Amino acid sequence: MRDTRESRLLLVLLVAIAFALITVDIRGGEQSPLHSARQAAASAFGPVENGVASVVDPVGNAVAAIRDSPGRHSRVAQLEQENAALKAQLGSTDRNRNRAAELDKMLKMAGAGQYTIKGAQVVAIGAAQGFSWTVTIDAGSQDGIARDMTVINGDGLVGRVTTVSPTTSTILLANDPDFTVGTRMEKTDEIGFANGQGDRSLKVQLLNGRADVKKGDRLVTFGSSNGKPFVPGVPVGRVVRVDPANGALTRTLQVRPYVGFSKLDVVGVVVVPPRHDPRDSVLPPAPAKPKPTPTVTVTATPGAQGSPSASPRN
Repeated sequence: MRDTRESRLLLVLLVAIAFALITVDIRGGEQSPLHSARQAAASAFGPVENGVASVVDPVGNAVAAIRDSPGRHSRVAQLEQENAALKAQLGSTDRNRNRAAELDKMLKMAGAGQYTIKGAQVVAIGAAQGFSWTVTIDAGSQDGIARDMTVINGDGLVGRVTTVSPTTSTILLANDPDFTVGTRMEKTDEIGFANGQGDRSLKVQLLNGRADVKKGDRLVTFGSSNGKPFVPGVPVGRVVRVDPANGALTRTLQVRPYVGFSKLDVVGVVVVPPRHDPRDSVLPPAPAKPKPTPTVTVTATPGAQGSPSASPRN
């Protein structure tokens, strides 16, 4: 059909007639004069609609199954749980790696000092209202732990055992204000007593008021009779400040402990003391002192040609 003015008018007329018939059919319902014609059309085009539906419905059904399936939510929840478990496993692996490193360092220290230790894990900290620095470990009398045993980790002195139950023990930390331990200076053997000061450095009183002490000097435990409460040779800390003597009979030092008391995890209780005092062998190697850098100073001295000459100076 050619696109002419008459054809466009005919198309508009047919559309108007179609809308009129649809309106009459809808309002008339089963009494509609077009009811018989509509049934005949349904009989003719029904098989075609069913065929198309049979092709399209599986796709729609699949989408609906994915959307409305009751197992979808449980599967998502399962995947979320597996993801959380994987993250926890990765975190646990990192923690176990760090714990293994701490344990290895502690075993090396115990070997250097010939300490027989019982490994344990910190499982609780003391109550804050008690104004004391204590922790609880998961080893007790059933593991050979007894009161007044020295507690160490891979860095040095942690504290001493104060109370023991069959399966747990309480440790008084070395930074507690009620904690006192005998100390000995590296090399000079000057003897003193260290006291805890909470989150500050340890306070050490040397018995010799004229002792030659400088910043960076290191201290170890002096030791007790039969190794209780302290075995000898355990690293305590390094001097960070030397207070003026002012003619006093003792010398006061501020000592930074080697142990980080706020991040304790794996510790070792010395159940058998060493046969001999390990002296300074448990201390880590002292840091190397920086070598002075030689300098060259140029001095202007009359030379044979009147030019300056350079002379090295150390």
